[in-house]
Amino acid sequence: MESKKEFFLECYTLGIIKFGRFTLKSGIESPFYVDLRPLASDPKILKKLANYLLEMLPLDNFDIICGVPYAALPMATAMSLESFIPLIIKRKEAKAYGTKKLIEGIYEKGQNCLLVEDVITSGKSLVETIDEVENEGIKVSDIVVVLDRQQGGKEKLEAKGYKVHSLFNISEVVEILREVNYIDEDEVARIQDFVSGNQVIFEEKKRLSYEQKLEVAEHSFAKKILEIAIEKRSNLIASADFITTKELLDFADFVGPHIVALKTHIDILNDFDADETILPLKDLATKHNFLLMEDRKFADIGNTQELQFSYGTYKISNWADLVTSHVIGGSKSLDCFMNVGVVAILGMSSKGTLTDSHYREEALKVIETHPSIIGCVAQNEISDQLLLFTPGVNLGETGDDKGQQYNSPEHVIKNYGTDFIIVGRGIYKSEEPEQEALRYKNEGWKAYLETL
Repeated sequence: MESKKEFFLECYTLGIIKFGRFTLKSGIESPFYVDLRPLASDPKILKKLANYLLEMLPLDNFDIICGVPYAALPMATAMSLESFIPLIIKRKEAKAYGTKKLIEGIYEKGQNCLLVEDVITSGKSLVETIDEVENEGIKVSDIVVVLDRQQGGKEKLEAKGYKVHSLFNISEVVEILREVNYIDEDEVARIQDFVSGNQVIFEEKKRLSYEQKLEVAEHSFAKKILEIAIEKRSNLIASADFITTKELLDFADFVGPHIVALKTHIDILNDFDADETILPLKDLATKHNFLLMEDRKFADIGNTQELQFSYGTYKISNWADLVTSHVIGGSKSLDCFMNVGVVAILGMSSKGTLTDSHYREEALKVIETHPSIIGCVAQNEISDQLLLFTPGVNLGETGDDKGQQYNSPEHVIKNYGTDFIIVGRGIYKSEEPEQEALRYKNEGWKAYLETL
C-alpha cells in the first residue's frame, strides 16, 4: 500500500482542503477550510480510506459501525463493506412519520459501536451523536476521524473516557503540503498561529448541584432524597433482591449508613409479614436515614393500580416512600399514588427492551407534567426539573446472561447526568456488602463532584 503521505496527496487533488479566508460555522475566520465530502465521489480513494482507518483500530472490539451524518456516512459504509462489521445509520433528526426512529438498522442493546467522523474541531457533533446512540442502549468506546483540526475536540472526548483515533491532524497535513511546495512558510506560520490561538471549547450544559435541585424541587419526597444525599454525601441506592426477611433486614442494616434509599421487590419474599418485615425495615430506615423504594413497576389501569398500591398482602401505600411505575397507562393511571414519590420507568437496562426513542418521547410528556412524579429511571439525560435514577450500575461487570447491561458510576453520572445510581448484584452478591456499598458511595459521589 502507498504511504500515508502519498495517500493524502492523492486525496488533496480532490480539493478537500482550501487555503484563504473562510468564516466558519462558529463565526471565526479560518485560514483553511476542510471538506472531505469529495472523497465519496472517488470509489478507489474511498476504499483506500476505509482500509487506512480500519488498520488503526482493534476491530474485535466492535459489533457495529455508525457514521456521524452526513459527511462520514459514506466512509462508515465503506468501512463496513471492507470489514464485514454491520452498519447502522444515525439520522440528523427522527422522522415525523413511520417508525420515527433516530437510529436505523439492525442492532441490539449492549453492542459496542465504532463512531466514524470526517473532521473533528470542538467535538460537539460527536458528543451529540454519542448521546443519541447510547440512548438506544448501544455502547460507544472508540471514535475514528479522518482529520483532527487540533482545536480541542479530541482532547475533550478523551477526557470523557472515549478513545479517539485520527488518521491525520492539521499539523501533519501542513507539513506534507510544505514538503511538496504546495504552500509556503508564511502559510504554514499563519495556520499554526490560527490553530494555537483558536482552541474551540463548546459549552456543555452544566448539571445542577443537589443544593440547586433542592431549591426548585416541589414534591416532598424529591426534597427528602436530595436532603439525604447532601447530608450523607451519597447518591447510592442499593437493590435488596432477597427472598427471606432476615436477609433483607441484615442487608439494610449493613448498607444503611451509605445509601439514600433501599430498593425492594417486596413480593419476592417467601416469609413476608407486615409486623416482622415492614416494621423493623422502617425502623432501620429511620435509624440510618434512608428512604424505602418499592420497585413494583406498576403498569395497569388506574383503578387496578390503586388496589395494588393500597390493598392486598403488601399494602405498599402504608410504608413505601417511593414507588416505580410505568406510564403506559397514561397520566390518569398515576393519580392513585398519593403521599408517595413516583419514579417513572422511561427506559430499562435490559437487552432487547422495547423502550425505544418514540416510546421515550411520548412517556416524557406524561413524566414532565404529572405532579406525583419526582423523576424517572432512564439510561439517558432528562430535564433538570426531574431526578434521574439509573440502574444497571456495576464497577466490575459489563453484563449478565439474562440481558442485563452494566455501566460504571462514573460513566452514567458524567455522560447521562444521573442523579442517583442504583446498584444491585455489585453490592448484595459481594462477600462484604457494607464495604462494597461504601466503595460505590465514594465512587458515585466523586463522579458527581467532578461534574460540577
